[in-house]
Amino acid sequence: MVDSSSPSLQRHFGLLQATALNVTMIVGAGVFITIPLMLKELPGPYALLGWLLAGAVMVVDGMIWGEFGATLPGSGGSYLYLLESFGRERWGRLMAFLFIWQFLISGPLELGSGLIAIAQFSSGLSENFKAFSEDHTLKGILWESEGLAISFGPARIFAILLGILIVFLLYRRIDILGKLTVTIWIGVLAVIGWILVEGFLHFDSSVAFQPVAPNSEPMQHFASGLGAAMRLAMYSYLGYYSICYIGDEVRNPGKTIPRAVLLSALLVCVLFISLHLAMLGTVSWSSVPTDGPDLDNYSLAAAFMRRIHGDWAVKLVTVLLIWSCFGSAFAGLLSYSRIPYGAARYGHFFSALGEVHAVHRIPHVSLMFVGGLMLFWSLFDLQTVIDALITTRIIEQFICQIVGVILLRRRQPERLRPYKMWLYPLPCGLALAGWLFMYLTARPLFIVLGLTTLLAGALMFCLWSARTGGWPFRTPPWSQNSWKGRDSRKEDDLLHEKEDG
Repeated sequence: MVDSSSPSLQRHFGLLQATALNVTMIVGAGVFITIPLMLKELPGPYALLGWLLAGAVMVVDGMIWGEFGATLPGSGGSYLYLLESFGRERWGRLMAFLFIWQFLISGPLELGSGLIAIAQFSSGLSENFKAFSEDHTLKGILWESEGLAISFGPARIFAILLGILIVFLLYRRIDILGKLTVTIWIGVLAVIGWILVEGFLHFDSSVAFQPVAPNSEPMQHFASGLGAAMRLAMYSYLGYYSICYIGDEVRNPGKTIPRAVLLSALLVCVLFISLHLAMLGTVSWSSVPTDGPDLDNYSLAAAFMRRIHGDWAVKLVTVLLIWSCFGSAFAGLLSYSRIPYGAARYGHFFSALGEVHAVHRIPHVSLMFVGGLMLFWSLFDLQTVIDALITTRIIEQFICQIVGVILLRRRQPERLRPYKMWLYPLPCGLALAGWLFMYLTARPLFIVLGLTTLLAGALMFCLWSARTGGWPFRTPPWSQNSWKGRDSRKEDDLLHEKEDG
């Protein structure tokens, strides 16, 4: 029984606010740094297939997120969905643990990619700085055949210092987040709007659709190149489900969440394809570096602006992009550090990460742990980081959610479902095929990495469960009244009935 007098979260997110939140989480500098990498995998206009097919996977996967968000409109997103659909007393505990476990890898990887982008964009600040950085950057080859390497130089030091500043600000001054977020996205929207207008005015179809030699090396490995391009595009699309993580604060979640997820997915797909055409309709794709030191210090947005307006526009767009990356990493670290903290506080992960600072009232252990991993991953190459984060996330989050939504329908058929995905189970099959294609076309190193981390996580769960009294699939007594330990089906169904009339 839930005490009606206890304070609860307010439901203040309508469709407009929910869609804006999703789009805000998606749109950033990712689209600008991934296009050169996509051209390496699929040259010329074929790179558009990466955006289109990854966008199609995003839409059908969005139907799964929409059904989960409408059926289980609570805070926690995947954490809640896996816990409930696999059974919170047994296997659901394992799945929730494994989600947090892999998130401690993929989350910092995602944040680290933002710092790598800062290092890459910084070459547009000054030609002297670009030359100095190129001359003094050391690159260590860890595994030559797999292209695994780390880089350290002036541009990376600049990015790492900004990363340390982010950790420092979050350790002491949470109150600046609101104002900072607004200014961040003003800058992002300014860059996007500027590029789209200039791209429309200067678009040349002969440049955008310059033909590709059919016997070129990427075309000989089309399937693997397509999978790589889709992973890069999906990296830019990540966040189309953000509203699901705050379902307790959404008005009429049964309708709002699925509509917001699908609408934002369609919007960003169109937006990113438009940005791709805008820039490569002015800057020839054949002139874009796709490998080596030239790529490490290349900014397509800067090259685009230099072609049209000259150096002053390059500096302005570079500052805006760096500011966007900084703000995105700031907001991302704030939210990502709370995920392992929340799981630990409610007894589903290691308790040390649930500690709160006595003075600052922040989850300082979780913040420092995630922040430290973010700084570590910022030393690696961008494509390595992107491949690692997508590959490690596919099985435990996206594929397991596909299985979970099917299990939830079978185990709880009586549960109120304000939104049911269209043409079920076809979207599940299409999403599964898309995710498996991206997974199986990844480099063997990352497939092994994903499976190894999953196995290690399962082992850690067994050891942790034995230590905390829940060996191995038995709910320990101390977690019976923990996070959503109530009969959520009855309470959420009553809430749906009241809101939906």
